[in-house]
Amino acid sequence: MAKRVFFSFHYQDVIDFRANVVRNHWVTKDREEAGYFDASIWEEARKKGDLALKRLINGGVEGTTATCVLVGSDTYARRWVRYEIIKSIQRGNRVFAVHINGIKGKDGRVKAIGKNPFDYLAFRYSKDGASLEILEYTGGKWVDYADVDGWNLKTAAPQSRWGTAIKLSELGYKIYSWGDEDGYNKFADWV
Repeated sequence: MAKRVFFSFHYQDVIDFRANVVRNHWVTKDREEAGYFDASIWEEARKKGDLALKRLINGGVEGTTATCVLVGSDTYARRWVRYEIIKSIQRGNRVFAVHINGIKGKDGRVKAIGKNPFDYLAFRYSKDGASLEILEYTGGKWVDYADVDGWNLKTAAPQSRWGTAIKLSELGYKIYSWGDEDGYNKFADWV
C-alpha cells in the first residue's frame, strides 16, 4: 500500500531540478509501485512568516508516515529542513535521507555529495532517560535547538543513553544515494 511521504529539501535543489527528479519519479510508475504519495508543501511555503511557516510545515507533516530529506549541497544547514526533521521524528514518522547531488541538474552537471543533515542534529537524553532535548551543530559548536522544545519519551531510553547527547546519524537515521543505490527502483523499499 502506498504511503504518504513528506519531502524536505532546500529550495535551490528544486530550482536546479534535482529534488523534482525524486519527488516526481512516480509519474512513470503506478502509485502503488512507487510506494508513496507526495505530501510536500513547498509550493505554498514561500513568503510566509516563521509562525505561519511552522504551522504550514506541521500541517504538511500531519497525515504522513515517512519523511524523506533530499540532500543537496547545503541542505544540512537549512533551518526549515532541520525543523521538518525534528517535527517528523516527534510525530513518529520514519525519517530517512537521499543524496541527490548525483542527479544531473538543469545545467547537465552533477555536484559533490552534500553533508549528512543527521550529523548536525542530536538528542540529549535526560539523566533518567525519560525525556530529551534537541541540539543542533551551528557556528562550530553544539547549541540548544530553538525551534522545537524537547519532549518526554513514551518509554525511557536505554540506560546507555542516559545523560548523553547522540547525533541522529548515530541513532540509525539512514541516508541513501539516489544514483549509487538505484533510487528509482528502491525508493518504495526505503519508505
